[in-house]
Amino acid sequence: MHTSSANADPAELAKFAALAQSWWDPKGPSKPLHDLNPLRLQYVARAAGLPGKAVLDVGCGGGILSESMARAGARVLGIDLSQAVLDVAELHALDAKVAVEYRLVPVEHLAQERPAGFDLVTCMEMLEHVPDPAAGVAALAALVKPGGDVIVSTLNRNPLAFAVAIVGAEYIARVLPRGTHEYLKFIRPSELARWGRAAGLELKDLTGITYNPLTRSFRLSPNTDVNYLAHFSRAAA
Repeated sequence: MHTSSANADPAELAKFAALAQSWWDPKGPSKPLHDLNPLRLQYVARAAGLPGKAVLDVGCGGGILSESMARAGARVLGIDLSQAVLDVAELHALDAKVAVEYRLVPVEHLAQERPAGFDLVTCMEMLEHVPDPAAGVAALAALVKPGGDVIVSTLNRNPLAFAVAIVGAEYIARVLPRGTHEYLKFIRPSELARWGRAAGLELKDLTGITYNPLTRSFRLSPNTDVNYLAHFSRAAA
C-alpha cells in the first residue's frame, strides 16, 4: 500500500508490530490501552455520538477502540501501517463477532481516495509517533465531512510529561515498554490547535487524562499537562 512514502517511521512501526500478539492481553504490554479505552470511548461518544456514524479510526493498532465504537453502533474502518497488528485486529473482531473493516493504507492516501468520507475521525496516540504530525492533522481534516468531528489523543511536551510518561511509566512502573515514547515528539496543545486551524478545523474542547497511582486508574480531568484529548470540528458547508 505504498507505505514507503507514507508519513511513518519504520522504527516506530516495528516497535508496535512487536507487540501485536499480546495486543489483546489486558495484563500485557498493551494494558494501558485497555485501561484507557473506556475513557476514550466515553469522550468520543459524548463529543460526537456513535450510533449510525461512519467512523475512521486512524492508527487503530489491534482494534481496541475500533471494536468498542462498532459495539456502540458505529460503522468503523480502522487503518494502520502494520500488517501484523491489523491481522490481530481482524482475527479478534472475527472471534468477537464485531463488524469492523480494517485496511493497510496511509492516512494521506486514504484522504485522496475518500475525501470528506467520514462523520467522525479518531486518531489516538499516533501523532507523536510520526515524522510530520502537522501533515497527519491535515489528512484527518480532509477525511471528515463538513460538520463532522475529529478527535485526537496525544501527549503534552513539558517536564512533567517527561517525568510521568517516560521516566515513570517506562522506567519505574514499567507499565509501558522502554522506548515507547520520544519526548521531543510530544505535542503541545497550542501546536495541535495551530495545525488544526491551518487544516480548517476548529478546536472545540481539550480534556486531560490523569492517572492515580494509588488506585491504578485513569480519569478525565481539566488537567492537560500529560495525556490529553482534543475535539475538533470541521465547519459545515
